[in-house]
Parts: sequence; structure tokens; C-alpha cells
Amino acid sequence: MTVGVVLTELAAGLGFPESPLALADGSVLVSELSAGRVSRVADARTEVYADLGGGPNGLLAEGADLLVCQNGGASWAEVAWPFDLPGAVRLRLPHGPPQRPVPPAVLRVAQDGAVSTVATEFTTATGQVRPLSRPSDICSDGQGGFYLTDAGATRDRRRELMGLLHGRPDGTVTEILYPLEMPNGVALAPDGRTLYLTETRTRRVWRVSLDGPGQVGAVHGFATVESGGPMNFGGADGVCVDPSGYVVVATLGSAGLSVYDPAGRLRLWIPTGDPMTTNATVDRYGDRLVASLASTGRLVAVERWSEVLTAVRAGGATAAVPAQVTWR
Repeated sequence: MTVGVVLTELAAGLGFPESPLALADGSVLVSELSAGRVSRVADARTEVYADLGGGPNGLLAEGADLLVCQNGGASWAEVAWPFDLPGAVRLRLPHGPPQRPVPPAVLRVAQDGAVSTVATEFTTATGQVRPLSRPSDICSDGQGGFYLTDAGATRDRRRELMGLLHGRPDGTVTEILYPLEMPNGVALAPDGRTLYLTETRTRRVWRVSLDGPGQVGAVHGFATVESGGPMNFGGADGVCVDPSGYVVVATLGSAGLSVYDPAGRLRLWIPTGDPMTTNATVDRYGDRLVASLASTGRLVAVERWSEVLTAVRAGGATAAVPAQVTWR
């Protein structure tokens, strides 16, 4: 059994796109990490929404405002990926410190374009105040606050272990889960009590049960994405949850989207052909899935997403089915 999926190209020529955000008017905001900006894509046109410099990543709509994870930026170069060994491919990726660094932060972009700082630091469970290192992704907590992943930085042979953070409406940020190995995507389920987050390097997706905003009740392994592609490498990047509770994980290496049912069973694999398939989002109605393909600079959509899932469920089996992809 296969499921037909039509991938529509919404935009091309983007500078390492990440963190698409579907808006109510049908447009999509998307971060362009290598260009240091957030862009708006609508009706086959792309325009600059906010020129921030550095490396803007995760996006969260907060009323008329936009919250942005500013990771501080990087220099970019064509490098061997995933490792400089036989079998690697060459991709344009972050490679070393930026020439014009900016402070890692959570930023607010107001409707009039004004930019302000929400947070530049967080408090650990032991009461230490530490600067944000490399904020990656962000989602609402459903109560006016937000959840935030800090991926940490790699310097020479040293790599930081960071965690999951919670921000209150006043901008106070506290670490609520530590340590994590390159925490990346984060998404709240429709029930408001379940949070999903990814660790890129371990390929792991965690399910976090919440007792309240910022209150971790329990943590369980939810899934591990498959490896594949160059050197059989793999990584779990961005994550989103659709209104029916299905979890979509942008999967590095094997180049596609892994779709899991609420029980953690892989039900659908959508190949995109881009080893840097970095993130995805589903609109509030569950009708449209949008994904960012970073190494080819594209933003793509799966229209009638709820119909795709209906076809998956109609198959009856719990094993994963491959998508028969048609490009438009």
C-alpha cells in the first residue's frame, strides 16, 4: 500500500529556511538562517518580514507579535556532511563563528516592525543564571508563556549540553529538563498536556507529560527516527503536531518527514529529497502541512493534509506506508 502525496513548491531560493509558521490568512512566515531574516511567503511571492541579522530560527505567533529564536549567527561555507569522510556530500552549512555576532536571545517583532528583547538568559534548577547559548525552536505553552529549546554551541572539540526551557509571560525563563543532547524541535499537542521535543544527534523524540505550564510530570521516549542518506546518517530536527494528534518530525539524512500516530508508531514516510529537511508545521485546521527544505532553499506544502491522514488510517495496518510523492 502507498499513499499519494502532492508536494507543492511555495518558494525557492531561500537562505537555509527553517521553522515555517502558517498564518490564518494562508501566508507562511519562514526563517532564513543564512540570510539573517524572517520572510513572508504568500501567493508565490516572498518578501522580507524582519531583517534581524545573526541566525533567526524558531518562530511563534503571539497575538499580532512574533517571537523569534535568535541563535547569534554563524559563518557559512560549503562543507562535507555529515562528516569529512568518504561517502559524505557537500552542503552549504554553518561553519564556525559569525563575522558579525549578535547576542543569542528570544526577540519580539511587533506588528509595526519594532524589535525588542524578551530574554537573553535563563535560570537553572539549582538557581544559576546562565546566558542563552543557541536558541533553536519555540512553541506556545497555551497559557501565554512558551517552551524553548537551546541547542548549545560546539567549539573545537567541546559541545555544550543544554535543555528544555520554559518562559513565563513576563519573560522569565527557567530550565525544566536537563541534560539533553542538542535539543531542537518542540511542539505542544492539542490536549495542552503533552509536549514533544527532539534531540538531533540521538535521533530521539521525547514525549513530556505536563502537570501545568512549565511543570514536567513524566518523560518517555516516543520514537527514534530512521537513519539514511549520506553515510546512513540521521537526525531528528523540527517537530509539529497536527490537530488529530499525529506527530510530524523533519528527518535529516534520510531526507523527508516521519509521521507518527499518537501511540508513537511510524505510519507514513514522505521523502523530500533534501537531506536538510529541517522543520514542518500544520495549520490550525489540519488542512495544510508546510515543510522547509534547507539545503535546496525551498518551502513546500502538502495540501489536504487531513485527507492524507484519513487515507493512512483507512489502510488499517499499523506499519508505516511510503508516500507516493508527486511534485507540483
